[in-house]
Amino acid sequence: MALSSFGKDLARRAKSKCELSGASGVPLHIYEVPPVPTEPDYHRCLMLSEDILDQIKKPNTIIPDQWRNLGELIWSDLVPVQIMSYRLLSYIAQKENWAQDILDEAFLDDDLIAEAKLVAI
Repeated sequence: MALSSFGKDLARRAKSKCELSGASGVPLHIYEVPPVPTEPDYHRCLMLSEDILDQIKKPNTIIPDQWRNLGELIWSDLVPVQIMSYRLLSYIAQKENWAQDILDEAFLDDDLIAEAKLVAI
């Protein structure tokens, strides 16, 4: 119930676009960045398209070249975007050097990296 109350604020923050792909004009869903707290927290939520949600839930469907925008997203001022960017890049970096290069160049807070490493994609 509390989670759905964030919907309008999240849609406004996201400008009605997927916060990881930038897709607009598609249905968006609230995604809580794991680990999920007991009480819903606006600052741990993202608005994501179904396509992005599916890829996060089934990482073997990730097409690495579709995620090159993570090089920009890793610098976001939104912590949940940074965390998910780090997680996705870490997963993609297992097979793609470009993803590891982005991670190597990113200057992220140690606490953010520790939190991103708590849950793998």
